[in-house]
Amino acid sequence: KGKISFGTVGPPIPAVEVKIAEDGEILARGPNIMKGYYNNDEATKEIIDAQGWLHTGDIGELDAQGHLRITDRKKEIIVMSNGKNVAPQPIESLIKTSSYVEQLVLIGDNRKYISALIVPTIDNLKIKAAELGVSNLDPAALCQDEKVQHFMRAEIDRVSSGHLARFEEIKQFHLLPNEFTIENNEITPKLSLRRKIIAQRYADQIEQMYAPEHSAKV
Repeated sequence: KGKISFGTVGPPIPAVEVKIAEDGEILARGPNIMKGYYNNDEATKEIIDAQGWLHTGDIGELDAQGHLRITDRKKEIIVMSNGKNVAPQPIESLIKTSSYVEQLVLIGDNRKYISALIVPTIDNLKIKAAELGVSNLDPAALCQDEKVQHFMRAEIDRVSSGHLARFEEIKQFHLLPNEFTIENNEITPKLSLRRKIIAQRYADQIEQMYAPEHSAKV
């Protein structure tokens, strides 16, 4: 009690109950929780259940000390074709610990495996590519180079080893030479990914990652 737990928002305040639903959503109940939306019973029923639990829309977990850790937004959860739920943000943050990964977006809704659109850290990748004997260091060419692809496969496996469940592992990926930007409406001013827009914009590349020749190898 009273101890700081880094990476969490701390324990619930007195008189407030917090629990984690079966799907990972954070639920809260207490005297300080709103009673509902003014003159909108339907909206109230969508967010507060019959037992008085407020469904926050956040995904999280309680640690052994009862401190709450928020890991994702429920609306961003990937639901795979096998029914498995995958929270993308923790995995994306993990993969971005690589000095060769600048940005990435996990893909997998209604799919049999997880894939990713990856924007590499071009300056670092150029140095590595030169070490690998790659002569054309143009960003677009780098992203298509076979040696670079093999290196990035090994790098993804290295940083994720021992941290992910088998169904969370990135089975296929596609390298993109250009960063996601606010100007292109791919990220928000807070630098959050606009996942639907990115998925629509790179629909062809995504379909390639789930082509029969790739699916057969998974």
